[in-house]
Order: sequence, then structure tokens, then C-alpha cells
Amino acid sequence: MKKISTIGVLVFVFLMTNYQISNGCTNFLVTKGASIDGSTMITYAADSHTLYGELYFQPAQDHPAGTMRDIYEWDTGKFLGKIPQPTHTYSVIGNMNEFQLAIGETTYGGRSELGSQKGAIMDYGSLIYVTLQRAKTAREAIKVMTGLVEEFGYYSSGESFSIADSEEVWILELIGKGEGEKGAVWVAVKVPDGYISGHANQARITTFPLNDSDNCIYAKDVITFAQNKGWYKGEAKDFSFSDVYAPVDFGGARFCDARVWAGFNKVTSGMDEFTAYAMGKVEHGGENNFPTNRMPLWIKPDKKVSVQDVMGMMRDHFEGTELDMTKDVGAGPYGLPYRWRGLTWKVDSVEYCNERAISTQQTGFSFVAQCRNWLPDAIGGILWFGVDDASSTCYVPMYCGITEIPECFTVGNGDMITFSETAAFWTFNQVTNFAYSRYNDMIKDVQVVQNELENKFVSYVPVIDKAAETLYNTVNETQARKFITEYSVNEANNMTARWKQLGQYLLVKYLDGNIKREKDGKFERTEFGMPPSPIFAGYPAWWYKAIVHSTGEHLKVIGESH
Repeated sequence: MKKISTIGVLVFVFLMTNYQISNGCTNFLVTKGASIDGSTMITYAADSHTLYGELYFQPAQDHPAGTMRDIYEWDTGKFLGKIPQPTHTYSVIGNMNEFQLAIGETTYGGRSELGSQKGAIMDYGSLIYVTLQRAKTAREAIKVMTGLVEEFGYYSSGESFSIADSEEVWILELIGKGEGEKGAVWVAVKVPDGYISGHANQARITTFPLNDSDNCIYAKDVITFAQNKGWYKGEAKDFSFSDVYAPVDFGGARFCDARVWAGFNKVTSGMDEFTAYAMGKVEHGGENNFPTNRMPLWIKPDKKVSVQDVMGMMRDHFEGTELDMTKDVGAGPYGLPYRWRGLTWKVDSVEYCNERAISTQQTGFSFVAQCRNWLPDAIGGILWFGVDDASSTCYVPMYCGITEIPECFTVGNGDMITFSETAAFWTFNQVTNFAYSRYNDMIKDVQVVQNELENKFVSYVPVIDKAAETLYNTVNETQARKFITEYSVNEANNMTARWKQLGQYLLVKYLDGNIKREKDGKFERTEFGMPPSPIFAGYPAWWYKAIVHSTGEHLKVIGESH
């Protein structure tokens, strides 16, 4: 195992030099009463064309009085300033700390005049990773995050945060006050037990209870600030955070909330009435002319969900809906549910759009954070972590109490312009980028290995839990952490090796647009040892018709065929 000090240096280098934009993300939030086993869960897909997939590690540390922490903007690496360190900071694996506190985010932007604040230090990414080092519960995290922006200013635009511990799940929506006034206005609501929520780059909290501190906390000036700006003139009880600070438009509905609608569609049958809204048709009315057909902030699932059900929510391309990305000509002959950017385009001065699905090609990393209150914290929290496209990634269990990061996920093992043979990010991208060329065939082979591994992980976790808990109770926490570290590290590295084999298999099977013949799990050979003639799969009939439609008689065979 690498020394913790070495990992700490790598994290420091990452914070100073890594450049990333992760403003196209998707989160779902699952309460204890909505999950099969009573765990809470949040998901996060860090979608960016410049974000490298790796697993950050901040070890627990003691800090002498007067120690300062440098703050670098997560998106750009820009140095923003310094803040004091507390006497002790907690261990953090990715977006989950050793007390099972997990935090995710999506950027919604909001009013442009609130997007900058001179002298501000805390950007949204730093808020997440600093808070994970300082808080043990979701409520404490909200207090820390809002306290940091009040003291040091808020550097980013509007953000929605998912915050979960082993008991509660909260949404915090926050936006800066713009130039001339430090800090932010915000509101946080607890997702009711038994329900599932979600957000995807569009502020989702509308009206909220003003006198229910058990379930809703908010900045004291969240309403008066808007009133003083002239943005809201109604009664306090009718104030809508999203509709005032981040009004929804076509893009907010079609590109953002449609992803929440798609995820909800996977777990409840009650979303049909919001189809028009998901397609970007926003209706307005009432005294404040707010939207009248928005989706609810949370829904009750038809049945309780498992961790694999939640992984499935992250793998959606609108299949089976009006926005199904596999059905129009843009999917090509092999049903590719991806469209290369930009998101919108024009033909004859008319603007059109590509769909923006939950699962997208430019994901750096994604996770399902699972918090389980029946186990010691170091064992109870699992960050099911994967790199690249969520649809074709493999989620491997990283226990929150581990003390080392596997080589395949280590910060500094490659980057967006440096290939590494041992990095999971590059291994997975080699598979997906090849699979995109013949998607509807190759994705089936990918899913076989994906299911094989994830089913194994899910079945093994209770056994690992029990062994680790026994060590925790009968030996000590150190030995329990060593055990779960060895398990997580080995499984992640072995998974990456298995994925490399998958890539080699796909290359052999689909070489040159043909398909090798297989029997009993092996490629066929003739009695003389040669491969038989491959399958010439060609294209579907509708694709040939589309070619004829676009080329007329240019490709028509005249006279005798050969």
C-alpha cells in the first residue's frame, strides 16, 4: 500500500493543477423508507468534457493552531484564497467522508447578476470537499456550507446540493448575492421518508414551509433579498425559490428537468402528466406568472428500490419515452443514444436541439453513495464508484473507511491528455469509444461483463460487511479499515483488468465491421484451425431506405448485378 502522505501530496497537486468543468450533472436522492434495505442513497454524475475520472482522497489530519488551507476553484484550478483549518479534519473518499456523509451537486446558474462576487473565496467544489472534512451529518453540513459562504463569500453561480447521512437526505439550493454584498441566499429541505427526489442543472425548490425547522432551513433574508431587488412582490408564503432566482425556460425543462423526469419514470408510473413539461412546454399562470405544470420535488416509488435499481436510474437515455434517443435518424444504423455536442444546432436559421440524457458520453466519474445506519460508520458507507459513461461503467464498492485508493483510480495516474495503461478512466474509454461505432451490438457484450461484476459485488458486500464488523468489534477499527481497504483496492484493480480483457474481446469480435462467429463462449475455428467466414451484418432496412432517399439514383445498380 502507498503511504498516506504520498496520497496527500497527490491530492494537493490535484487541487492546484487539475482543470475541470462539471456543470452538467445529475443527482437522485433516496430516503431510508424508499430503499429495500433501509439505506439512504444519493447519486452524482460529474459530466464534463474536460474532467478526468479519478477518486480523490483526503486523509484525516490534525492541524496546529493558525494553519490555513488554500482554496482553488474546482472547475479551473484558480487560486481563490485561504481559510483557517480546524484542529482536526476527517478522512474523505471521493464525495463521502468516514462518517457516511455524502454530498453531490448540479449547477443551475440562475440570475446572471448574482453570478459573481468580488473577493469571494468559496466556490461550489471547495464547499463540498471542505465540508466533508468538517461535518458528520447532513444538518451539520448545511450549517458548515452556509457558514463558509457567509464568512468568505460565494464564488460560483447557483447550485443544487444533495446531502445525505445514514438517517436523512436533504436538498440545499444556494445562489450568491452578486456584487456589493457578501454571501448567498439559500434554502434547504429534507426529503420526506419513503420518497425519492432529484435535480439536474435546474433549481427545483419552489415554495417551502416557513415554520418547520425540522424539515426546512433557509437564509433569513432569502425572501427579503428578492423583494428588495424588485424580483418578488407577493406574500412570503407564496415565495418560490426556483421561480424567483432561477426561472425555468425551455432549456431548463428539456435539457435539465427532463432527466429528473426520466429517472422518476424508472421507479414510478405517475409521470405521464409531466411529459409535455419534460419536452420543454412550460405553462405559466397565477398572480406571479410562475410555471403551473412543473414536476413535484419528490415522488413516492411504486416499490422500494435497491442499490442496483438506483444504478439503473443513472443509465437512462429516455428509452421507451417520447424523447428516446435510439429512435431518430441521429442514432444512426446501430441505435446510438448519444449525440456529439453542441447541444443545439441550426438548419436554415431554425434552431434545433439534441436531447440531454442522464447517461452521457462526457462523464468523468459517477457514483451511488449508500449510507447504512446499522453498521459502524467506516463500514456502513459505500461509494459505488465508476468512471466514464454511467451507462457502460461498472460501479465498484469503495468503503468510506478505506485508507488507500486503488491504482486504477489514483489522482495523478494519467489525465485528460495523458494516457495511462493502468488508469480505469482510459481503460473504460477505450471500450466505450469503440462500442459507440456499433452500439446496439456491442453494448450487449459490455452489459454481460457489467452485470457479472456488479452482481458479484452486491452479493459479496454482506459477507465483507460481516467480516469487517467482526474485526471492528473484536480486534479494533484499524484492522477493520485495513480489511475493507484491501477488499476495495483489489476489486477495483481487478475490475479494471477485466475491462481491459473486454476491450480486447470486442476488438477481435467486431474487427473491420464484421462479427466473428462464437460457440460455447469461444470464437469458432474450422477443422483446419482457421476462423470461418464472419457474419456480414450490414445495416438495418430502414437505414438503406434512408440512404436511397438522400442519394436518389446515385448508388443504383444499372444493368446486370455482379
